[in-house]
Amino acid sequence: KVRHLGFTGHKSPDLHLAMLRACEAHDYPLDAVQMPLNVLDAHFNSFARLVLPELVDRGIAPLAMKTCCAGGLTKHDVATVAECHRYALNLPVASVIVGCEKKRYLDEAIATARAFAPLAEAELAELLARTQPLALAGEVEAYKTTDKFDATGRNHDWLGDVPKPLI
Repeated sequence: KVRHLGFTGHKSPDLHLAMLRACEAHDYPLDAVQMPLNVLDAHFNSFARLVLPELVDRGIAPLAMKTCCAGGLTKHDVATVAECHRYALNLPVASVIVGCEKKRYLDEAIATARAFAPLAEAELAELLARTQPLALAGEVEAYKTTDKFDATGRNHDWLGDVPKPLI
């Protein structure tokens, strides 16, 4: 039996919006949508700016994934794991999904959740300013800027009548 319906993706906010419209047009109720929500997303082709408000307005649970950009943020030393998780928890999400390849990653996520306090306006501004150059370079969120991780990008006809992303 199916109790909850949702979808996920991380190529383009436009595809998420098209999916939301298609589900509404066919009276197909959604319970949750999973998408990348991280400090780099805030600067480029942003799910947080374009999709998140639509989900909140419709009462669909937003699920945050790729909060550390699959480790890209910490590899480039522009944000700590705790900052990445705090940023995602600061958004109006139902859940933050974190990678746990190692026990210490899980321990860090739990510690951040237990000690969570919303980011102050100045903290958020500083974090966004610090991450903007890396975001605009486009290399860390390669799932948005290339088809390396996306068979659909090479087979756009799979999507039917959905506008092709600009990137």
